[in-house]
Amino acid sequence: MTDPVLTPTLSVHDLACERSERLLFKGLNFGLSDAQLLLVQGGNGQGKTSLLRLLTGLGRPDEGEVRWRGEPISRCRDRYHREMAYLGHANGIKDDLNPVENLRFHGTLHGRAFEHGPALATLKRLGLSRCLDLPCRALSFGQRRRVALTALLLAQAHLWIMDEPLTGLDVLAVALVEGLIREHLSAGGMVVATTHQVMNLAGVDVQGLVVGPSAAPPVNPPERP
Repeated sequence: MTDPVLTPTLSVHDLACERSERLLFKGLNFGLSDAQLLLVQGGNGQGKTSLLRLLTGLGRPDEGEVRWRGEPISRCRDRYHREMAYLGHANGIKDDLNPVENLRFHGTLHGRAFEHGPALATLKRLGLSRCLDLPCRALSFGQRRRVALTALLLAQAHLWIMDEPLTGLDVLAVALVEGLIREHLSAGGMVVATTHQVMNLAGVDVQGLVVGPSAAPPVNPPERP
C-alpha cells in the first residue's frame, strides 16, 4: 500500500511528448508536494507549454502519465479539474464583457458557483476598482491579466498551473503576481509555472526543471535580489 505521506500530490512518470514528429522531451519524472513551486524553464519551442498542457489534461502524453494524489488524472479527471486552475497566455478574457461579467462566465464555464461580493472584492484588491463597468477590450494587457488572476483566485484551486505569468507586466504587476504566488504557497497550495524572467522567490520552496530533448537535470533557479 502506498504511504500518502511519501507520495507527492502531483507526480509525472516517464513522460514523453512529440510535436510534428519532433521529440520535445522523454523520460520526464518529478514529484511536487503541497506548498511547493515547480519552475519550468527552457528555450523557445523546447516543450514548456506542451508540458503544461499535459499537466492540465488538455493534451495526452506520447508515453508515461501524470498522477494526482497517486492516481492517473485520466481516472480522476473531474476531481482533478476541481482542484486545479490554469492561467495561460491568452488570459481567457471575453472582450465584450466587463470584468465582473467575465468572472461570472468563467465560473459557469468551469462549473463553479459565482458569488458577486467576493468577485467584486477581489477585483478591487487587484487594483481594478475603476474598470468594473468597462468592456475588457478597453483594458490594458496588465489590467486584463489582473482579471484573469481574479478568476484564478476565485477558483480556490489547490494547484495553480501558470504559463509565463509575468510576461507583459510592469514592475508593480510583477510584484503583485509574485505576492499572490507566495500567499498561495504559504496556505499550502501548489504552483507549476513557466517563465523566462527571474522571479522573487524568497522564502519559497522551489524545484527547478529544465525541459528539452537534451535538458540538464533539475536545478534550483536563482532568486532576484
